[in-house]
Parts: sequence; structure tokens; C-alpha cells
Amino acid sequence: MKLDVWGVEASPFLLKLEALLNYRGIGFRRLPRDGGRWHNMVTALRLQRARKRRAVRRYPVMDPLDEYPAVPYLIVDGREFHYDSSAIALWLDSQQAASPRPLYPADPVCGFLASLIDEAFDEFGLYMVHHQRWVCSAADNVMGEMTAREMSRLLPPPFAARLGVDLPRRQVRRCPYLFSVASQDFSADVESSRVPPSRPGFPPTHALLEESWRLYLAAMEQLLAEQPWLLGDRFTVADASAYGQLSMNLVDPTSAATLEQYAPRTFRWLLAIREGGHRDSAGELVVSPALQPLLAIIMKTFAPLMVQNERACMRAFEAGETLFNEAAFDAGVALYDGELMGHPFRSVVKTFQVRVWRELCGQWRGLDEAARGELEQILPDAHLLQGSDEAPGLTSWSGRR
Repeated sequence: MKLDVWGVEASPFLLKLEALLNYRGIGFRRLPRDGGRWHNMVTALRLQRARKRRAVRRYPVMDPLDEYPAVPYLIVDGREFHYDSSAIALWLDSQQAASPRPLYPADPVCGFLASLIDEAFDEFGLYMVHHQRWVCSAADNVMGEMTAREMSRLLPPPFAARLGVDLPRRQVRRCPYLFSVASQDFSADVESSRVPPSRPGFPPTHALLEESWRLYLAAMEQLLAEQPWLLGDRFTVADASAYGQLSMNLVDPTSAATLEQYAPRTFRWLLAIREGGHRDSAGELVVSPALQPLLAIIMKTFAPLMVQNERACMRAFEAGETLFNEAAFDAGVALYDGELMGHPFRSVVKTFQVRVWRELCGQWRGLDEAARGELEQILPDAHLLQGSDEAPGLTSWSGRR
């Protein structure tokens, strides 16, 4: 197979996908960065057509609750498009079924923990690291310029240059959708269009995200002091997800400096993966006591957020709502109020997170009694993983995105 990855450095999911492919020793090009203008244009048109036809694949099956991301996509032989980094990891395992180093561990306990950590970083970790970039590093992040350079291999020069200006403004405006809501008196030493916004009726969440980020980093420090990878002596999809999210801030000067100060071991771990230091990892997978602080913060943040989002989705769907995700946020519908670690928040129903949570709960319910018993010893509030019954008709929703 000839593989390309379509995406830009700004995406933590691109960084995760690259780490997965590098671990497997699979060569690839990153487009548009490594492609010529004509080839990039043709690829962009093919991707646009595939998205419009709903022909982009999510392995093993598509789900109506999903929505296509902006990036990244894995392109197989120039024409077959895949999305969702976690699903792509599963697809990679299916392509190399005899590999002694699967990304998703075969052991049921380690396999479940890999999925849990993977989804926690993908869904809640995303909020923390976007906050670090566009709020904590508001005055000195260079992601607009970096993205403009990458997209100059696709867009004409004036459009690429304009992207360098527009991207930061757009991403800052999106901060409340990505869970980062400023207080009304928040100020930053940047131009007004790049000041992270408050939103009427929304409690500020900066303190929640910064507290969570430090707790996740403290847990990573404790774990990496005992073993090289999150589940023992070998890299898995859990490491790829943690790397993808946390390494996003390595190019954000203020956040990178804070990360190195608070979590020097994690900082070096991220740099080593970026340089390919995970490619030859091999050995036994273990569930060590050092993993418990990470599992504890996951069950205080990710799990209750997913439960609250699913319940709000069921209520909204039963009330006849058809608009969800970012379009609903912009329209001010399908909103709900919740609480995490004693902090109130307001968010919008995200259908793709319902799918993530239901798949994880289904994996939990599919474990045998011995595996669940072992996990219950180390997972606080494991009862949350039992999940709830699906709202009638929700899985057949195909509303506007």
C-alpha cells in the first residue's frame, strides 16, 4: 500500500497518527506539506468528493453519530480515505494481524485500559491542550504561521498568507466550543481578535482546564518514573494518544516552558517519541500501581463528562432536536449544564462523544467477570462504565452537521 496522511501540524490527531505509523515502521508522506501543488489540489478535491458522498471510511463501520473532522485523514493508494485516529489504529492492527506488538493489546484488561486512556486524551485532553495553546500561549504561539507554510503547497500565496492571520482568530473564537470559556473580565496581552472570549450564560472554565492539565501531568510524571510506556514496556495506542495531545504544545513557547517545568520527565518522553524513540519498543504489558493516578484523573474528568453529554443528547433527541455539535453551539441549541471536579460548565451535545462513550461502555460490558473484577480494583467509579440504554432511534440519527 501507498499511504499518505492529510493534515497539518496544528492537529494533535495528526501527531498521534504519525506516531502510530512510525511505531509500525510504515512509510508515508504528509500532505499537503510534502506534495506538489497539483497533486495536493487533486487530493483535496478527491477528499472533498468522498466526504460529500459519505464515502470516507471509519473502520470497522461508520456510525451516524460521527462527524467528519477537518484533519487528519489516512489515504490508501491515493483514493481510499480513512478517518478517526483510534479507528485507524484498529485498522492498522487488522492489516498486520500477526504482529507481536498490536496497538490495541490482546489481553482484555490491558486492551480496555488502552482504549480508556486513548479516548480520554482524545476527548478531554483535546480541551486541555487547545486551552494551553490559544489561552496560555496566546501571546507567543506561532501556529498560524506554521499552518500557512504547510498550506502554501496547496493554496496560492495570498490565500496561504491570509490563513496565517485568520486561523488564530478562528481558533480563539472556537475556544468556548472546545470547553475553554473566559471570565468576563479576562484580558490578554494580544490584539482584541485573539483574546479568548467569554460567553454569556457560560461559567468560566479556565481554572478547571488548568487544574486538570496539571493533574494529568503529575500522573504522567509518576507513571513514567516507574516504566517507559503507559502500559509497561511497549508502546500502545494509549501512548500515541497521550503523545498526540500533549506534544501539540511543544511548539507553543509559554505552554512548552510550563510543561517542561511541571513535568520534565513527560517533556523528555514527548521529545523522544517525536524523534522516533518509540519505534523499537518491545516487552511485556503490565498494569502497575503507578498507573492509578492517571486512571483516577481520567475517571474524574473524561468519564463524568461523557456521561453528562450522553444524557443531554438523549434529552435533546427525545425533545425533537436535530442540530448538534458545533453547528448547534453556534446556534445556541442543544446546550446543557454540568459539573466536573466541583466546577460548573455549560457545553453543547456532541454526538461523536456519545458514540465514543457507548463503544467504550460496550467494551466494558463485553469483558468477562474476572477482567471486570480486576479493573474495578483500580478504576474509581467503575460503575459509570456500565452505561445506559440507548435512546430510541438515536443511532439512526442523520441530522445536519
